[in-house]
Amino acid sequence: MPMPVFEEYEPAGDCACQGCARRRRSLARARAIPLRDGGHPAARGARRALVLATAAGVVLGGSGGAAAAVTTAPAGTVALDDPGTPQGGRAPLHGPKGGPVGKPGAPAATKRIDRTTIINRAKLWLDAQVPYSMSEYWTDGYRQDCSGYVSMAWNLGTNEWTGSLDKFATRITKEALLPGDMLLFHNPADPNKGSHVVIFGGWVDDTRTHYTAYEQTRPTTRKLATPYAYWTNTTKYLPYRFNGVTGGVVPEAPGAQPLPAGPQPGDAKAYPGAAKFGPGATNDYVAQLGRMLIDRGGYRFYPKGASRTWSDADRLATQAFQRAQGWTGADADGLPGAHTWRLLVERQGKDIAPTVGAAPGPGGVRAYPGAAVFRPGKAHEAVTALGRQLIKKGFGKHYTSGPGPRWGEADRRNVEAFQRAQGWRGASANGYPGPETWRRLFA
Repeated sequence: MPMPVFEEYEPAGDCACQGCARRRRSLARARAIPLRDGGHPAARGARRALVLATAAGVVLGGSGGAAAAVTTAPAGTVALDDPGTPQGGRAPLHGPKGGPVGKPGAPAATKRIDRTTIINRAKLWLDAQVPYSMSEYWTDGYRQDCSGYVSMAWNLGTNEWTGSLDKFATRITKEALLPGDMLLFHNPADPNKGSHVVIFGGWVDDTRTHYTAYEQTRPTTRKLATPYAYWTNTTKYLPYRFNGVTGGVVPEAPGAQPLPAGPQPGDAKAYPGAAKFGPGATNDYVAQLGRMLIDRGGYRFYPKGASRTWSDADRLATQAFQRAQGWTGADADGLPGAHTWRLLVERQGKDIAPTVGAAPGPGGVRAYPGAAVFRPGKAHEAVTALGRQLIKKGFGKHYTSGPGPRWGEADRRNVEAFQRAQGWRGASANGYPGPETWRRLFA
């Protein structure tokens, strides 16, 4: 491909002396010449402009040899941008830090987004365990703090802050909250004191006292069952709905499992019938029974989780639940009848009692009481046993008193410290004891 031809550019007012004219002509023929100090001052601008024009022509013309002459020129020459950082260092997507683009109070055009996409975008940072920072920006261009996280989840295209996010949303009530909405606390008197925002992921249970919060906080992005409206300053968190949200509601209750096709809880026909249970039975209702029993404290009967095929684990767990209600004899035969089923699907009755004082397994490991015991505000003797074991293992520094039977933030932080000491990170070190955490604590 022929090289483009350039006319010599001579700005008005440049010196017309023969010496400067010769130098300009020589520069044009050379295409790229180092800009050294010295020479006629008026001629320097012409030389710089010509070298830049020549470099651009080299790129367009595809001349490998000339390109090398430009990019490897010695210090003082005009060179192309470093291809590794064509835009310089990381910066906000648009506009200044901490404010919306354009006229104050008038956000840019809102992009439409459904709730499923919002939650899936929130999970991107959760999976990547993005570190919290008020000054750094993640690879997607969003600031790594709480408001940058919500900006990313809502796909705003700008890095907002707690004082501007409400311009993109509408106030709603607690009863109207759906996954993808936000809970916002902005302290105008001192934005750095208390201000925070989280993505609402769905209610934990029908009591609506706790919800799943997706949030950017120290040390990394987390998803956690959180008391409504938040752990602190609870009355100051206000619910908002993004103005660009469309349909696509996603259920986010932790551990929730869809019911099998057929009768549903609350329906008089919800009980699928005795034929669905017992030796030889294989169906979705058996798996549903197992999940419900695990949630009610029967995890120790299911070391490998619930199964669609009936086994002794189902019989023993069902019997333990029936005995927890005070039933005996034929009423506690380990086969779920209509009454047992109703208590399970409607979350009524008493949970399966943990065998905290026993050591039924190899190595003297105490039985895991089930995840439902370790929820904010729950009171259970297993929580006290957990706390004492944490202290015994050297992980009790967050207790100012106790430990006691009611699960609290001190318990969670001590468990988190223990989990991190096992080398776990992310969701594996969220401070909520699972069966493996429990086993290692009591081993």
